[in-house]
Amino acid sequence: MTDVFKGLYEVIEKRKEEKQEGSYTCYLFEQGMDKILKKCGEECSEVIIAAKNGNNIDTANEICDLLYHLLVMMSEAGISVEEVEEILEARRQKIGNLKTFHVSDHNT
Repeated sequence: MTDVFKGLYEVIEKRKEEKQEGSYTCYLFEQGMDKILKKCGEECSEVIIAAKNGNNIDTANEICDLLYHLLVMMSEAGISVEEVEEILEARRQKIGNLKTFHVSDHNT
């Protein structure tokens, strides 16, 4: 899946550098970070609603829309796929390190 993200990110980066008429990605870059973040928020809400409704096809499609907009946001912010991969890999390495929960004494 990483290759898919990297490939899409490369296309997004290319659109950022070489404007292409009619490109939605170019439109987002022209509008700036506020518009990109607004779209991320909208797509996130659509993922939540699709998941709540239990339609896996709709949910998967909305996840794709969200991931695309997150990649555009990453590009605009100068965050690479590799940076995110490194963080995720570090977190994956921690799997199994259980945290202990603080227990409150409600009687005192």
